Amino acid sequence: MLIAAANAAGGSIWGMVLPFVAMFAVFYFLLIRPQQKKQKQRNSMLSAIKKGDKIVTIGGLHGTIVEMTDDTVVVRVNDVTKLTFERSSISHVASTEEGATS
Repeated sequence: MLIAAANAAGGSIWGMVLPFVAMFAVFYFLLIRPQQKKQKQRNSMLSAIKKGDKIVTIGGLHGTIVEMTDDTVVVRVNDVTKLTFERSSISHVASTEEGATS
């Protein structure tokens, strides 16, 4: 009788732990992993930008990179205006210098 009670209690612990493990796996594959992948792609995009790339900032400003440092970029908006931005404020690269020849 005592062994049967111990087996029943042991089974209920696994029955309680298994849903938490399953929820963690779902959160990992649906939330955490895609976010890590997106962050990795963003970091590689930011490290690959160069002078002449046409970029769009997070605020929606379009321009061409004319100068760069490790943390900042200088963006030419028109013939006269140059603005300095943090590198992290770049949303995406619209086109590269080679693609802008047309």
